[in-house]
Amino acid sequence: MTDKPTLVIMAAGMGSRYGGLKQVDTITDSGEIILDFSLYDAMMAGFDRVIFVIREEHRDIFREIVDERAGRFMQVEYAYQKLDDIPAWAQIPEGRQKPWGTSHAVLACRDMIDGPFAVINADDYYGPSGFVSIYDYLTTHKDGEKYAFCMVGYKLENTITENGHVSRGVCELDENGFLKTVTERTKIMRQPEGVSYTEDDGKTWIPLPEGTLVSMNFWGFTASMMEELEAGLDAFFRDVVPGNPLKSEYPLPGNVDALIKAGKAEVKVLKCSDKWCGVTYKEDKQTVKDDLQAKKDKGEYPEKLWK
Repeated sequence: MTDKPTLVIMAAGMGSRYGGLKQVDTITDSGEIILDFSLYDAMMAGFDRVIFVIREEHRDIFREIVDERAGRFMQVEYAYQKLDDIPAWAQIPEGRQKPWGTSHAVLACRDMIDGPFAVINADDYYGPSGFVSIYDYLTTHKDGEKYAFCMVGYKLENTITENGHVSRGVCELDENGFLKTVTERTKIMRQPEGVSYTEDDGKTWIPLPEGTLVSMNFWGFTASMMEELEAGLDAFFRDVVPGNPLKSEYPLPGNVDALIKAGKAEVKVLKCSDKWCGVTYKEDKQTVKDDLQAKKDKGEYPEKLWK
């Protein structure tokens, strides 16, 4: 057995298309938010320590919501994603306001983690089975010749909204179920011929087969990932930021992809049949609310998660 894994929740981003701090928007009649369900599922799977990566100015909001609920049952800590958390030699480009992406968010925890950890988004509902499988993997695998990472993969058709296009990381697996590549498709929608993506603003649509696995940013890493992210930050600021100083990002999938291609990591894809839910657009909220209430009605969750 390895050390008990920690759950890292990326909550520093604001929902730009949705508007406002959607991570703390009430979604059930009992006053829960989507995050409550992820925390509950994680706790039931065995996670007992969680680190929220947030903006420092949102700390009171999160403490008010999390500490008095899940915080009574889990060890809750906070890390802050800061714009000025950059290499000593680098400078923040003039006019830059947003932090540096998902890898940078995870790096905010680098002094708090020295063992395995899972990473999720704050505003996604992942379902219970993904947490069970990733906890099991992280507690039974250690780095060997390659880093022993994992990722929960969802069927594309289980992750689509009816209210607009979505961005998904489309996965290609090898014959042993390990990740070969993740290709970001930024405009995926349900079309008459099935779920499809476009690269030319809708002039042409390319169908994706049913059952295509996608990444929803649900990753499992050993402590080695922190060292790799730290090492890659210099190169990001040296090679990427100058070309796009206001919008460049240091993304987690890109780092994983690079480690696979370099032969340094293998990523086991843990297939999940649960339906993902999320509020990408305001119109999604009622659908998510109905889905989660239906799960309560079926007895999959208690009527009040944190009694």
